[in-house]
Amino acid sequence: MEDEKDKIREENDEQLVNSAFQHLLDSYLASRHRKKVDIITKAFNFARQAHKGVRRLSGEPYILHPIAVAQIACEEVGLGSTSICAALLHDVVEDTDYTTEDIENIFGPKIAQIVDGLTKISGGIFGEQASAQAENFKKLLLTMSEDIRVILIKICDRLHNMRTLQSQPANKQYKIAGETLYIYAPLANRLGLNKIKSELENLSFQYEHPDEYNSIKAKLASTEASRHELFDQFTAPIEESLRHMGVKYEIKERVKTPFSIWNKMQNKHVTFDEVYDILAVRIIFTPNKREEEINECFNIYVAISKIYKSHPDRLRDWLSHPKANGYQALHVTLMSKQGRWIEVQIRSDRMDEIAEQGFAAHWKYKDGMEKEFTEDESELNEWLRTIKEILDDPQPDAMDFLDAIKLNLFASEIFVFTPKGEIKTMPTGCTALDFAFSIHTFLGSHCIGAKVNHKLVPLSHKLQSGDQVEIITSKSQHVQASWINFVSTAKARAKIQAILRRNGREIQKRGEDILDEFLKKNDIENTTAIADKLTVFHEQQNREDFFQALGEKTILLGEKDLDELQGKNNNEGKKGWRRLVPFLGKNKAKKEDTTQEFFVVPEKFNRKKPIFINDNNIGQYKFRHCCHPIPGDDILGFIDNKQRIEIHKRDCPVANKLKTSYGNRILDAKWDMHKRLFFDATIHIEGIDRMGMVMDISKVISSQMNVNIHKLTITSEEGVFDGDIEIRVHDREDVKTIIDQLKTIEDLQEATQIM
Repeated sequence: MEDEKDKIREENDEQLVNSAFQHLLDSYLASRHRKKVDIITKAFNFARQAHKGVRRLSGEPYILHPIAVAQIACEEVGLGSTSICAALLHDVVEDTDYTTEDIENIFGPKIAQIVDGLTKISGGIFGEQASAQAENFKKLLLTMSEDIRVILIKICDRLHNMRTLQSQPANKQYKIAGETLYIYAPLANRLGLNKIKSELENLSFQYEHPDEYNSIKAKLASTEASRHELFDQFTAPIEESLRHMGVKYEIKERVKTPFSIWNKMQNKHVTFDEVYDILAVRIIFTPNKREEEINECFNIYVAISKIYKSHPDRLRDWLSHPKANGYQALHVTLMSKQGRWIEVQIRSDRMDEIAEQGFAAHWKYKDGMEKEFTEDESELNEWLRTIKEILDDPQPDAMDFLDAIKLNLFASEIFVFTPKGEIKTMPTGCTALDFAFSIHTFLGSHCIGAKVNHKLVPLSHKLQSGDQVEIITSKSQHVQASWINFVSTAKARAKIQAILRRNGREIQKRGEDILDEFLKKNDIENTTAIADKLTVFHEQQNREDFFQALGEKTILLGEKDLDELQGKNNNEGKKGWRRLVPFLGKNKAKKEDTTQEFFVVPEKFNRKKPIFINDNNIGQYKFRHCCHPIPGDDILGFIDNKQRIEIHKRDCPVANKLKTSYGNRILDAKWDMHKRLFFDATIHIEGIDRMGMVMDISKVISSQMNVNIHKLTITSEEGVFDGDIEIRVHDREDVKTIIDQLKTIEDLQEATQIM
């Protein structure tokens, strides 16, 4: 009977796999690439054999994952046979006994190089405490600067993992979703893969904040009919005008994604109903002549500006100077007859395809054949070169490295001119020193000032779009540690840190010698574990900082260090782990000693199960001030270097880095509170000042809500006031109720919780 079941299951699997591969071939044959079906079939058969008998957590045959990744690469990113083969083979070296050499012998060096770039490293220079993820990401970027297809396939792989994330335990979901939001969505954006970027963001949002996601989805569904009506009324006269002009066009309704709506609600402190740009209109036209498409964009803009009044400050021209990821369009915001500002995006069919599919779509307009993505032809040449420079000087710390890459990914752009009139694209918020480093490291490290539009300015001067910049240098100038505080580009920061580290290596070497001498004198063997222990003991960020402090003699080794190394500090250390719980009941504060020892994670701890925080054990967990979580917030746990558990909000910036760099230490955490303890919360208020306003505010909070006001600060100027109310509440629900009540007060315009 069992044999019969297994046989049926195998037949079903076979059918499923064959059908998925056939769909891949059909998509490939429908593309404009050279038809290399043989090598794709060969790669499929090889991968199928290599993964034979292996299943994913969802229970389906493992081979379906590489096929799905290849399908995304082919259909959604527009890649050709080399990429499809690499996608089919991307897990073979990592998960089976085959090596990169085997792949090279069978499929050639190019496919082998891409597969190698996609294969994770086991172990890494950061050691156990730091991040294997950052190490693998570094390898990925290094290979990517040789061949851009490596990162494109990795993004396809990540997209399929996100689409099938429901089979993973919650702690893994937070780790993968956090990593996606922190690294892969910005990468997809930087490579122009707008559609994929939006899907990655939404899927991450769905797993990290399921309640908010479902709430926004429901609101979008309930307002769909009124949105359609607004769209039809707004576009009817535009369509008539375009037909009159003889333009071949298509008009699309673009609705903001749940993630970007939620993001706006968080950043601007507004409700769903107050997000006015949920609807945008996209005009996609086919130009009569390809070289006339920019002129046609402006012609359409002129025509629709005659129908609706345009917003003078909201014209965005990315036609003459496309974004760094190749995005081209003209954005204009128009006032509809219903009194709503609506953004209209005007772009040609070519621009639209590049906006949706990104980098790979450029090649379709060069020739229809699959081309090598060589660096000198790449629109992303500058960006890749910067990443290469960051990678050339490895950061000792995983977080620094990821931050450096993030700086590079997220930058929106300004245009700056050299003294000779050449245009340089720089990130918004960059300084004269950033500009100097972007031209040459020597220029940056000897820079003493700059002339911006012929006026002398300091190194920290922030540049504006259109500035002409001339850098002034001096041989006597050297890199200063304070420069790190005002540079904003990844390249400048990486170079300054590299030079400072080079200068600091001599001091660190001195520190290493001091430690070596101290240990020899006390008959202790010098190992990395010893150095790590003393680094933690002296509360230094990492080993390099510890050696630096030793070399500079800001740390002196003595008896306490010996006690720590010989385990004599244990009892003392435990006292250091006790602390007063910051959350106290109204009357319990004075009566009870609420000090508790932190919970220390045992060796065989099940990290897949959630931890529950209740009124009795809350003091056993560390609550960080970076995000101030209170009951009702979506939270997670993080196991720190001392095996204690920190609690963070899931969308806390610090937690996002931890998910990306130390994903295996993330835990699912849930609240199990019963409104016994009180927590601090701060509400920011704004409004029109009048007599009795403070009385009305305190009446709502103290009398109606029976909540204790801890502190109230209000500033009034020219009839307008703003202020902060610090209160003690049980949970997030209390805060929401108080905010809703405050909003009913006459002349109080705004009430939002601040972190």
